[in-house]
Amino acid sequence: MSGNLGGWTGLIVLVVIVLLFGAPKLPALAKSLGQSLKIFKSEVRPGDDSTDQAEKPGSEGPDASAR
Repeated sequence: MSGNLGGWTGLIVLVVIVLLFGAPKLPALAKSLGQSLKIFKSEVRPGDDSTDQAEKPGSEGPDASAR
């Protein structure tokens, strides 16, 4: 796909989504998608070194000194 979604194309996609999932489930689907994006952005954000602690070169575990 070229990535160019015009007004009519977006409207058709929206209608297909409503037909597939049904109107009552759309708010729950949107909420779930928003929460997933929030978690993804917080995990990708640079400068957060809390998860890098386990990946440091000197922390290979207790077997590293036995080699």
